Amino acid sequence: MSKANTRSMLPEGSLKQKNIIVTGGGSGLGKSMSQYFLHLGANVVITSRNHEKLETAAQELNKQEKDGKCIAISCDVRNYDDVVKMYENAKQQLGSIDILMNNAAGNFISPTERLSSNAFDTIIDIVLKGSKNCTLAVGKDWIKEQEKDKSILNIVTTYASTGSGYVVPSASAKAGVLAMTRSLAVEWAKYGIRQNAIAPGPFPTKGAWDRLLPGELKEKFDLARKVPLKRVGEHQELANLAAYLVSDFSGYINGEVITIDGGEWLKGAGQFNMLEEIPQEMWDMLEEMIKSKK
Repeated sequence: MSKANTRSMLPEGSLKQKNIIVTGGGSGLGKSMSQYFLHLGANVVITSRNHEKLETAAQELNKQEKDGKCIAISCDVRNYDDVVKMYENAKQQLGSIDILMNNAAGNFISPTERLSSNAFDTIIDIVLKGSKNCTLAVGKDWIKEQEKDKSILNIVTTYASTGSGYVVPSASAKAGVLAMTRSLAVEWAKYGIRQNAIAPGPFPTKGAWDRLLPGELKEKFDLARKVPLKRVGEHQELANLAAYLVSDFSGYINGEVITIDGGEWLKGAGQFNMLEEIPQEMWDMLEEMIKSKK
């Protein structure tokens, strides 16, 4: 890899002997982050509902990365008892779990009035309820066993803070996860449990983006054009940040949400940011008009 933003940031072995659970780890960004955790020496449990897809991903990751071990355990994060079974299985195979990454997500791009109540519930159940289930199952056990130096990393989104039309179920659910992150960062710090979150901007994944923006919509709504840096994110950039936040290097970071979006949400928030569309000649005309009025 030649570009700096596609290279590994942390030294080899930075996550050695760490055992990590990654929900939604069998595909997309979850798989990319899991691969980097393995590369840094961690053992990783990837989990989602589709066991066949998980097993295929685990085999692929174990072939690519030899420093850590990847285990596939299927689980429906919407069901608390299922989460507890997954967690107990993970402990039996790896021993004590050190890190939980709540990454499993779902989304619809739709006018809210076109969504059924069940469609809205589907996203809330996966994102908010699923993150709550995993956090409680793992966190309660850490507290009971008096285990220290543990970390939970939640993957949220930039519109968890700002809100966004047309993704209202996701915005609502992610906002809840963000509030949970900040709240438990204070409440559970005394138990030696850190909580942080990442809010990614556009990081293309074939499956998710094909579902959200099918057909010609990807070209029509080119998300790179909304980013001041004029590009989308590289998976390694997100993986570098995630690995840092769950590593011992970030031991004094607690309760933070870190945005990694090339400045996208700030551009959207600025009242006059659309003025970048004005051509240079028009700026010259405006400047002359202003001077003439002085």
